Amino acid sequence: MKKSFYFIVSLVIAIGCKQVYEPNVETKNIRLLVAEGFINSGQGPTIIHLSRSVNLQDTGTTSEVGATVKVEGDDGSAFLLTDDQNGRYSIPQLSLGNNVKYRLHIKTADAKEYASDYSAVKFTPQVDSITWQKEDDGLRIYVHAHDAQNKTKYYQWKYEETWEFHATYYSSLKYIRDGTNRITALVWRYQDHSVDTTIYKCWNTMNSTSIILGSSEKLSSDVIYLPVQFIEPGSEKLSVLYSLYLKQYAVSQDAYLFMGRMKKNTEQVGSLFDAQPSQLSGNIHCLTDPKEPVIGFVEITQEQVKRVFIYNGQVPGGWSYASACIQFVLDNDLDSIAKHGAELYPTVPFQLGAGGDPVTFYAANSPTCIDCTTRGVNKKPSFWP
Repeated sequence: MKKSFYFIVSLVIAIGCKQVYEPNVETKNIRLLVAEGFINSGQGPTIIHLSRSVNLQDTGTTSEVGATVKVEGDDGSAFLLTDDQNGRYSIPQLSLGNNVKYRLHIKTADAKEYASDYSAVKFTPQVDSITWQKEDDGLRIYVHAHDAQNKTKYYQWKYEETWEFHATYYSSLKYIRDGTNRITALVWRYQDHSVDTTIYKCWNTMNSTSIILGSSEKLSSDVIYLPVQFIEPGSEKLSVLYSLYLKQYAVSQDAYLFMGRMKKNTEQVGSLFDAQPSQLSGNIHCLTDPKEPVIGFVEITQEQVKRVFIYNGQVPGGWSYASACIQFVLDNDLDSIAKHGAELYPTVPFQLGAGGDPVTFYAANSPTCIDCTTRGVNKKPSFWP
């Protein structure tokens, strides 16, 4: 008993002595140029994002605007990218020669010049297929690809995921408010008392944020079978219909190693046992001042794409999704509404008066449970079935 008592007391003291450690990080005004993107040798646009690095304590990013960005060939050819004044430089389509090496050339508004190393055009094999299977109560999505020539070896993937979702409840009622936002009446949305379907069905789209890499270097053949996405158990993404638009790129070994270090620096740092941050040295250099560091790795490759749809009913064993919405029943009285329902959205009548009108009691819920446009868009994507 005594030993247990002393152990508990020691544990409480140890926990109570914990303090947040905030290291004294020296603040420096270092605004390094950051270049993100690739030169697309296949069909589709070339898009380069330029920004500046910020201090550890700062939030957000600083876009680099007003620069002149070109794709230059060692044969003297040049392609000018258009500046959208938001750090995004693009050209709809490039026509590159197979026997020409190309680089990215940047001239910033302060007349500094930067350039990537010249590199040859790389060709990306097609995505063979995208499959999925239920794992750990979630859904893991895999990419299958191969290069019959055994030349690719190093791959990168990005994706765009889109999913259809529905509001938890239909709504046939709405509030009327005055200029001060005070509720003055509860009325039907439409004369025929039908529900508003425009706020029931919506879509959401997100781009991948992590760095997804794969290599067949240690295999006897250039064959890839790797996970690219995991949908958490109970996610709304699979409540109706989900789509993954996968983008595949062949990259060089140097680019693969660079992005591997970046992945460790940005995604795998946070504890004593994680890899510690390392210096990132890409293939972009400052021509004006060779000592100035530049962050980024830009080379030439193709983008190969493939889309897959996954219906809720296709998931083996079913997919369990349940919203946290709870329906409330309110009295159609302005004082009661002001007290209990001002922050809610009305859904449908719960009880009608004599003759079927007016509404005496009605159901209500939070806006996100009724109006799907609070969390997505109600315009159906052009590619949606």
